[in-house]
Amino acid sequence: MKDIDDIPALMAGIGKRAKVAAAELGFASAETKRQALEAAADAVWSNRAEIIEANGDDMAFGRDKGLSPAMLDRLKLDEDRIQGIVNGLRAVAAQDDPVGEVITEWDMPTGLHIRRVRTPLGVIGVIYESRPNVTADAGALCLKSGNAVILRGGSESFHSSRAIHACLVAGLKAAGLPEDAIQLVPTRDRTAVQEMLTMTDTIDVIVPRGGKGLVGLVQREARVPVFAHLEGIVHIFVDKAADPAKALRVVLNAKTRRTGICGAAECLLIHADIAETLGADLIRALLEAGVEVRAEGLPVDGVVPATEEDWGKEYLDSIIAAKVVADVDDAIAHIRRYGSKHTDCVITEDDTVAARFFERLDSAILMRNASTQFADGGEFGMGAEIGIATGKMHARGPVGATQLTSFKYLVEGDGSIRD
Repeated sequence: MKDIDDIPALMAGIGKRAKVAAAELGFASAETKRQALEAAADAVWSNRAEIIEANGDDMAFGRDKGLSPAMLDRLKLDEDRIQGIVNGLRAVAAQDDPVGEVITEWDMPTGLHIRRVRTPLGVIGVIYESRPNVTADAGALCLKSGNAVILRGGSESFHSSRAIHACLVAGLKAAGLPEDAIQLVPTRDRTAVQEMLTMTDTIDVIVPRGGKGLVGLVQREARVPVFAHLEGIVHIFVDKAADPAKALRVVLNAKTRRTGICGAAECLLIHADIAETLGADLIRALLEAGVEVRAEGLPVDGVVPATEEDWGKEYLDSIIAAKVVADVDDAIAHIRRYGSKHTDCVITEDDTVAARFFERLDSAILMRNASTQFADGGEFGMGAEIGIATGKMHARGPVGATQLTSFKYLVEGDGSIRD
């Protein structure tokens, strides 16, 4: 691209084209958007060999860069994971279209009929790191919700993202929608990120998806509104009334299924009354599964003593912090101090304890007796997600198509005038 060395000009052009595309997408029919997503899914599957080949280049780049095994796992694509991308595209395609949905309506004594109706946000900028599947998830959700999107993937996933993006564009073309509706920033240059953060004339909201460094940068420097997804400092509190079999199953899955995702458990809190029984069994099971346990108050052979730095830490690796707490209130106090308001879980058969945990914590997702690896828009029935929003403004928790809309008021009268 001839203007690739002029990043401000490159990004300004992308932004202008996205704004034009957004205006057209805002009234695109539900059927047309569904066709585009189905065609994109077909293209991804048809081109899976090319996508896997491109991913091989990214994996080599990641290994040379020194990415951890967990980060390489986030980056890796194989046929099963591509099938997951295809399934996600089809699931989003099959969902009800949120645009135009009447949220509520009412009549006023003045004769006015008022409707609150969902409408697209406009242009969404998505800045993400190593997971190439975000290219498909974000593109699909933005299209479904009638938004144009500018995707800026991480340098590690550069080739994979380009290959997937080409399939999304093929879907747009097949449905007769503007190709500029889903654009991928064609450079690894970090100046492009800085430009996106200040494109207030063309970008309506920024969604950062990545580690603390990326999200912190976006929050500090963005002039565009941000849907914040900070760290996934995920806690599990195992109560004295926990069912041992459930606890063992849930804790092991929450930590070990995929250690590099934001829903992976990072801190295990164990009620003091079961520290030497079920608590010790849980620690031994984690150690046997190859997890490094950094513990306080749990004298089990093989653990590493925890330090203050281990509380409130997102490892994204086969490491977990563990601590004995006095009761549910002590667990709540620890989570309030060190948590990130992402996802927290209680394992208990005591309804009163569970209710207290749910009532007194304000994380975006709270769970009971279920693996925190379910903290995912796909598992919530959204087909996919653009991220987990941990703030409180507009969107919270898994951000799907519905969360990528705002609303407008449609007011109708019959020659109505105000006294």
